[in-house]
Formats: sequence, C-alpha cells, structure tokens
Amino acid sequence: MGLVTGLLTLPLAPARGLGWVLDQVVQEAETQLYDPRRILAELDRAEAELAAGVIDQDTYNATEEELLGLLTQSPGEA
Repeated sequence: MGLVTGLLTLPLAPARGLGWVLDQVVQEAETQLYDPRRILAELDRAEAELAAGVIDQDTYNATEEELLGLLTQSPGEA
C-alpha cells in the first residue's frame, strides 16, 4: 500500500479493525461449536438425562441427531 493510499484510507482503519475483530469472534465461536470434546460431553449428558428420566426418548433422539450432525460437519460448512 502506497503512502497516498494509506493516508486516504486511514479514516477506514477503525472499520477494518472492527471487521477483523468480528471475524476472530466468529472463528472462535465456530471452533467451540464444532469441538468434538464438547459435543461428546453433551451427548454423555443427554444419555445421563435419559437414564435418569429427565428427558424422554424422542428428545434424546433429536439431541443425538443434532450432535452427531455437528460431529460430521466442519466449521464454515453449516
């Protein structure tokens, strides 16, 4: 980037910085959403709730389907 271009686009720097920050937040959220350890822990919790009678079989099946779907997806694919 040349000096003149840099000076002319200087007022846009905060917007570019905000865009970068938002991109980082989205990337981290996707990383956490698709974390296999988190997904398997939630699946274990759903199994325990089913065994304890907190949720019914239909709720467990829906939860299991959703979580297993997350395991097969990669970030950015959803």
